[in-house]
Amino acid sequence: MSIDVGTGIARILKQEGVEWVSTFPVCKVNNSLGREGMPMVMMRDDRYAVAVADAFSRITGGSKIGVCTFQGGVNAAGLQVAFAGMAQAFEDGSPVLCITDGIPAGETQNSQFDVTSALKSVTKWYGHLDKPERLSEYMRRAFTMLRSGRPGPVVIAIPDANAQYDDTADPYIPVKGWKSAPDPADVSAAIDLLLKAENPLIYAGEGVIYAGASAELTEFAELANAPVVTTLKAKGAFPEDNPLFVGVRGDQVDHYLNKCDLVFAIGSSLSPGRFSHGIPNAVNKTIVHCNIDELHVNKVYPTAQAVIGDARFTLQALTADLSAKTSGNGRPAGKVAAEVKAARDSAMTQYREAMASIDKPINPYKVYAGLMEVLDPLKSFVTHESGNTRDQLSTVYETLIPRGFLGWGNVSSLGFSFAATVAAKLANPEKFCVAVTGEAGLGYMLGNLEVALRQKLGITVVHVSNGGFSGYGPGFWGDGHDPFTHKVLGHDEVDMSKVIGELGYHTERVTEPSEVVLALQRAQSVNESGQPAYIEFICSQFPVYGRWVSK
Repeated sequence: MSIDVGTGIARILKQEGVEWVSTFPVCKVNNSLGREGMPMVMMRDDRYAVAVADAFSRITGGSKIGVCTFQGGVNAAGLQVAFAGMAQAFEDGSPVLCITDGIPAGETQNSQFDVTSALKSVTKWYGHLDKPERLSEYMRRAFTMLRSGRPGPVVIAIPDANAQYDDTADPYIPVKGWKSAPDPADVSAAIDLLLKAENPLIYAGEGVIYAGASAELTEFAELANAPVVTTLKAKGAFPEDNPLFVGVRGDQVDHYLNKCDLVFAIGSSLSPGRFSHGIPNAVNKTIVHCNIDELHVNKVYPTAQAVIGDARFTLQALTADLSAKTSGNGRPAGKVAAEVKAARDSAMTQYREAMASIDKPINPYKVYAGLMEVLDPLKSFVTHESGNTRDQLSTVYETLIPRGFLGWGNVSSLGFSFAATVAAKLANPEKFCVAVTGEAGLGYMLGNLEVALRQKLGITVVHVSNGGFSGYGPGFWGDGHDPFTHKVLGHDEVDMSKVIGELGYHTERVTEPSEVVLALQRAQSVNESGQPAYIEFICSQFPVYGRWVSK
């Protein structure tokens, strides 16, 4: 049967279980998607179209693939805007499928912007459909790469969405993706090093979440009786109420990274300076690196033992080997849990005081304490914005399940928190979904706020409104950091709750510490009816949080 490529794409996406596609017009496959009944979530710019699909893949741990479309071709204006979103997905290793217009035959080399070279630099694979008959092949390859190996974005470029082909000549069959188990000899050698160590530390990364291996990580850590640090992107991979959990950042993390004689990294690239920790005095430590991608082994630090494979299979093998070598008893318990608790309690004292503050303007940690009081950690989703909200929240917010909190970083595109919260609500309609932002992040997301109203998504934007801008480095705001660019309109000049309220959001401006919890409860209530909320908390500038440990 002869059909056009756009229709073929829509039908293949349905076969692959794709429920919706995020977009910003005009990609030439969109009309086919519409005719085939594929729902589209239309964002207000191309970067956000990518970001929502990207975030959906992250939130589901790759079990569902986010798909987006954006304008391409010779007039690649949309693609150029989308490029920032793709760069973030590529740097963070997110398995998102991007469909765009390809450059037709005979029109290549007709612009200064080299579309092919640009897209290849931010994708795991770039497929330009040179013949319509190859559509099934290209889509098989795309979903295989999205579900296998190290996660990353894939692009399919369609030069002619109306081109005809016979879809019965190569019928599409959905692909499952493949995972690899580690070499048993590597597993055994890794456990031998663990058993020789006096002060081992488990350093868990996002690969644990993509492998669906949170339970396996907990089992292994408890058998190894080793303290656990997680990366920002892996926050929640290890339940943070477990006695062995050290933290994501803070003085206690600094203490354990310096104290340990063995770093047992699982699902982390060990890339310092990418919103993650370095390993201090690494040459005098033993490093075991369990990763799906050999690209990261021996990248920065000398690796004593690598274990290459899917994190879930790796953790199962490690646990079995450790159990066998210790007669099922694991490493001796000693005082590890008690020492972790003491280190955490000491490091968290200053933050707990801030969380209990009744100062005015409101201390931002009082807002975070309110979130932790109101939200059910098993039935909610929270994400930060790039900047101080990321650093403060990841220091104190307790996360019990994978993706109860979405940490992100690396290229740190401002405004991503809104896209992430939209995606979270689409993935988990029953959850209370919250984006916590500051001034700069809010400015980026303003044009897209309308989407939540149109889609009837009951999400909440929490704004730590303190007039802070360009707030990093020594001295933070003002003369100590960016004396020429830190001043923006403050809450005393513009009431953002009124501005956003005109869109149709439930809005509040909160100045009293005693109102923090009540305001969040009201936001939660209106969210249940499908109305989005914006709560502006008038806060102090309080740039205090755990640092990243340098190597």
